Amino acid sequence: MTTLGLEEEYLLLEPVSGLPAHRATEVQELLEAVPEISQDEIQRELLSCQIETATPVCETLAQAEDSLLTFRRTFAAAAERVGTIGAATGTAPWIRQSYPELTDKQRYEDLRATAPGIVGDQFVNGLHVHVGVPDKERGIQALNRIRPWIPLLTALGVNSPYWLGRDSGFGSWRVIHYRRWAVQGVAPWFADSADYERRIEAVSATGAILDRGVLTWVARLSDRYPTLELRACDVQLEAGDAVLLGALTRALVVTALQDAETDSPPVVPDPELLDAALWQGARDGMEHHLVDLATAEPVPARQHLAAFLEHVGAALEAEGDTGRVRDGLAAMADRGTGAERQRRAMRDGGVDALLSLYGSTLTA
Repeated sequence: MTTLGLEEEYLLLEPVSGLPAHRATEVQELLEAVPEISQDEIQRELLSCQIETATPVCETLAQAEDSLLTFRRTFAAAAERVGTIGAATGTAPWIRQSYPELTDKQRYEDLRATAPGIVGDQFVNGLHVHVGVPDKERGIQALNRIRPWIPLLTALGVNSPYWLGRDSGFGSWRVIHYRRWAVQGVAPWFADSADYERRIEAVSATGAILDRGVLTWVARLSDRYPTLELRACDVQLEAGDAVLLGALTRALVVTALQDAETDSPPVVPDPELLDAALWQGARDGMEHHLVDLATAEPVPARQHLAAFLEHVGAALEAEGDTGRVRDGLAAMADRGTGAERQRRAMRDGGVDALLSLYGSTLTA
């Protein structure tokens, strides 16, 4: 069975205004006092209104979901104790005009010095899916082959429609925000692992990025773990949807590894078409059309999803995830993506309903 791990980033919000609450240090202290939460699960992000977690290395979806739910419930309780709301949303719907408070870490100060305008708006939270790969060379082959399907995963994971107090018009404003960094979007095709390293070193030498951590490709090889890391999806309202996206990502990577092993002809889209497809997936989610990058034609999003499921079907079956994915996608189709649910809450009940959605789904 192929291993996977999930990372999630959350926001702390004020319960009335919905503005970011810079209380992460207090929340962290409360989390550290809970025996069921290990130190490895508690991580700080760039801003002091954010908390991040990471599951252990998991073999089953049940393990991943249990880890996320345990942390989310403990985090929600800790957030409430300091007078805030824990929220699993890809962007902060409202922010102050003043510059945000950073987490007390030298790297973050250095990052602000390199891109102060971008860092000051970094109220964004993602879901990062790590899938185990046998070695770096085969990881690069898988990274190359998953590229045509990344816009679909982005579309399924949209959960950040609001920014600066208004509807951005995008299901994932977080993905659009990340396009402002120097190295962004879908990574290019790499000849091999040496080519991957050469190109990263060339970008690093320009001084445009602080370090390899600012390679904001939506998929890359992890520098810390023997994994391929997909960062194309927003953090999800519910843990179950995060696990669903984890299952789909694992199946895609497993399929890519198998296709590389058998030397199946890959789909290599024109880079501008792939970039446009990612932008469109972030804008429309699953509500309209997505680009079939094998034909360069727009197709209904649900039709594209069906083609994806056929593509990864054998891998889903091999990992024992078929039933869970089928049920998860049916539930998402019924209630909508995170972006659809946020918009529905705001339409039906305004700010209060949106904040209630954040609070009620974090522990669901």
